[in-house]
Amino acid sequence: MKRGRRGLLLFSAMWLVAATAVAGSPPAAPKAPQVSVDTTYPTPTGRTIAVGARDDFQAALNAARPGDVITLEAGATYAGPFTLPDKPGTDWIVVRTNAPDDRLPPPGNRVDPTHAAVMPKLVAASGPVIKTAPAAHHYRFVGIEMRPREGVFLHHLVQLGSAERSLSEIPHHIVVDRCYLHGDATRGTRRGIALNSGFTAVVDSYFTDFKEVGADSQAIAGWNGPGPFKIVNNYLEGAGENVIFGGGDPSISGLVPSDIEIRRNHFAKPLAWKIGDPAYRGTPWAIKNLFELKNARRVLIEGNVFERNWVHAQTGFAILFTVRNQDGGAPWSVVEDVTFVNNIVRHTGAGINILGRDDLHPSQQTRRVLIRNNLFEDVGGAQWNGGGRLFQLLVETTDVVIEHNTAMQTGPFVIVDGTAHRGFVYRDNIAPHNEYGLVGTGTAPGKPTIDRYFPDAQITRNVIAGGRTVAYPAGNAFPASLDAVGFVSLVGRDYRLAPASRFRRAATDGADIGIDVRALCSALTNAPEVPSCRGVAG
Repeated sequence: MKRGRRGLLLFSAMWLVAATAVAGSPPAAPKAPQVSVDTTYPTPTGRTIAVGARDDFQAALNAARPGDVITLEAGATYAGPFTLPDKPGTDWIVVRTNAPDDRLPPPGNRVDPTHAAVMPKLVAASGPVIKTAPAAHHYRFVGIEMRPREGVFLHHLVQLGSAERSLSEIPHHIVVDRCYLHGDATRGTRRGIALNSGFTAVVDSYFTDFKEVGADSQAIAGWNGPGPFKIVNNYLEGAGENVIFGGGDPSISGLVPSDIEIRRNHFAKPLAWKIGDPAYRGTPWAIKNLFELKNARRVLIEGNVFERNWVHAQTGFAILFTVRNQDGGAPWSVVEDVTFVNNIVRHTGAGINILGRDDLHPSQQTRRVLIRNNLFEDVGGAQWNGGGRLFQLLVETTDVVIEHNTAMQTGPFVIVDGTAHRGFVYRDNIAPHNEYGLVGTGTAPGKPTIDRYFPDAQITRNVIAGGRTVAYPAGNAFPASLDAVGFVSLVGRDYRLAPASRFRRAATDGADIGIDVRALCSALTNAPEVPSCRGVAG
């Protein structure tokens, strides 16, 4: 049905009145990372040390001086383990393939397994392939393949720090650039990089086959490093958590991994790991989630694609912001100042799980979390299970803001438990209501749940397809179905709002309700196919 200009103005005016009526004190915004890792390629100032296929790479590391470049022979195998020594000075030691620069993608572009032929192979049959001496620093690896010896299970490929008890012992200023790290295809490997360091970056790299039966495994995990960290433009594959911060008590009292930048990565699990899928290869690797924060502050997660996660060793959530004092010895553990923007989360049992306080050991409170302008697609259903829950809030959070997201999920759009959650905002989102909508433990959907669990919430200007007007605060809209929202093409997965949609320019900020497709597409690089981004200029 056509809506004239007068109708649109009246529609917007009614929403404005409703929004004003429910508005309370604005929640505190998350703090951005305060410092970033500089990944500019360094200019060599010293020698070039050529290490042939039969030469001793560890001897070259021991002999290298800051400013030197160590070249390893393309395609050659070097048997470790190897240790990065602590050296004086602040110039970089670069370890790289001797292949010409044009045999690798230029900086800012991701490698993949097709580049392995021009990469030297660092391997080990025991211990990490690479580990650091206390306080080792200023190393950059470029165009290197790292893996276990064939048929060998390793706990770590790269171990940057472990159980150091003072910041002076922490390794720092380390960059993994355009490298290929993978576990054993048959036996797996627990962890690609243990990121217990400072000023460390992993960029333009490719991680596969980090998997284990009966235990957690990760492409990247950090728990005893202060940061800052940069994880940008990588393919990251891990069975347990593809990337996690926390999960073990820090050895350094008061330490919280901080100032973390996670942008333009592709997080995924292959269907060969999914029991019951036609592609399943027969080994029940322990599957949990795609990304988890248990102890972290000032985290920016932007422009990533998170896909393929299902119920196995956990309940199917793709993303967890769940504070944990893991072993009971780190009561300072916290998840705070998290910005999750311009991401795609798809093909998963459930969306985002947020825990306000550790319910097993004392912890600090999860607070200041922004979830904005993300696309959630194919959440729930028979293939992934997990109940299709979009957002789950447990125990007691503060200042969680969920705005301008577009979702296609099969379960509730918010499910909540615990004591009151203060400063909660849910506005300008598009999602189906399904059976329960916004629901809490022991409360009916809608207003009863809001009154009990979100006493000062702002819940306005949302499009809740299939919901009932009387069950929710004024200022929200309830089209009969997602078909009635007015997407450019729901069946074609183009979630821009068509010119005739009554929800264009109807959000609290005057923008379209739901995602800003242009901003989302501009943030994505090296992303798998995204129909909404076709023909959208950056």
